[in-house]
Formats: sequence, structure tokens, C-alpha cells
Amino acid sequence: MAPKSGLSDADSQHYLGHRERLRERFLTGGADAMPDYELMELTLFAAVPRRDVKPLAKALIGRFGSFAEAIAAPRERILEVEGASASVAMQLKIVEAAALRLAKTRLLGRPALTSWAALIDYCAAAMARSQTEEFRVLFLDRKNVLIADEVQSSGTVDHTPVYPREIVKRALDHAATAIILVHNHPSGDPTPSRADITMTRDVADAAKALGIVVHDHVIVGRSGHVSFKALGLL
Repeated sequence: MAPKSGLSDADSQHYLGHRERLRERFLTGGADAMPDYELMELTLFAAVPRRDVKPLAKALIGRFGSFAEAIAAPRERILEVEGASASVAMQLKIVEAAALRLAKTRLLGRPALTSWAALIDYCAAAMARSQTEEFRVLFLDRKNVLIADEVQSSGTVDHTPVYPREIVKRALDHAATAIILVHNHPSGDPTPSRADITMTRDVADAAKALGIVVHDHVIVGRSGHVSFKALGLL
């Protein structure tokens, strides 16, 4: 009699053996030893316990281009992939949330300016793939240690409202003496617009009046990031 999954005994043994081999490769070689679709297979095991998930893993990577892009994709787009159930979408979003939590934990309580690469990695993971603009503020204490990270506003595909007085007020609420501004460009191109430059100067002026330093404004996109400070715009 065939197993309850509907698979024959031979098929059942094959996919169970395949799963064990993938797990062993992950344990011995780590994620770097595996292509994206195999890492996706491992991720899908919890959501699809009794089926060969290789076709779905390859379909997800094919649709979104990479493991990172797949877990960051909106839930509704994941569900458009044939074979992707609600539990599959949930599993991918859990992995994304775990990755962001880990990246944020590595920053909190550490000097932001000496952890710049980690800070950029976190901001890119949190915002670069978003389909709408988000504006985030990182609040720092006197030693430039990150004490808070907040999304101040979100908007459309090419605009998000920014209110300098509200940003300064939140800095005072956190007893922050410095801030780093971060926002994303859903187009993928992080080049600052004229409006971005004007807004940054408005925030810097409002902050300076109360003794708060704007260390930088970083724009992230799929193609990379830019720093206002590095460009001489701050």
C-alpha cells in the first residue's frame, strides 16, 4: 500500500534520502557550498514535509532570481508561483524576519560609524527590495552607539513624506545626539534626487538648531547604495 502522502515506497525513500543528503551537506559545508535552489529546498522542508520540493525551489529562484530576492518578495507574489501554498509563503517570510532580526541585533549597542558595513547590509536587507519608499532614522547616543531604529514614514513607489520636526522630536524622545537618515529607491537606482537633497538639508538644519548631528543620509536600492557624506552633500 502506498504511503499516505500518495507517493510510492520507492519515491518516498528517494525524497527522504535526498533531504538527508542535503542536510548533511549543509552541516558539513555550510550554505556557501550550496546553490540558491538547494538552500531554498532546505527552507521549504518545514513547510512541505511530504513532497519533493526541488521543482518548487527552482521555480521560486527562477521567478525572483536569487534566494535573497525570493524570501524578500511580497507574500502575494510568492503565492503566484505554482505550488507555493500559504505555508510556503509564511516560511519564507519567517526566514526573512529572522535574517533581519539577526542583522539588527548585531548593530544595536555598537558604535554605528565603526560598524558601517554591517549597518549598510542591514539597511539594504530591510529596505532595498521594498516596492514602496520607506524613510528610516537610526538614532545614536553620544558615543555614536545605535540606540533605536525606526521607520518614520512610507509612501508610494517614488515618494514618501518626510517631516523634519517629527524626526527631531523623536531624536529628543530617545535622548539621541546624532542620527543617520536612510531611505530606499524602489526603482533600484540609489542616485539622490533634487528633492532628496533639499529634504536632507532641511532635516540637518532642524537638527542642528537643537544640537543634533546628522552623520549621513544613505539611499539604498537593488543596485547598491549611496552616501550623502561621501558625495559631499552633507
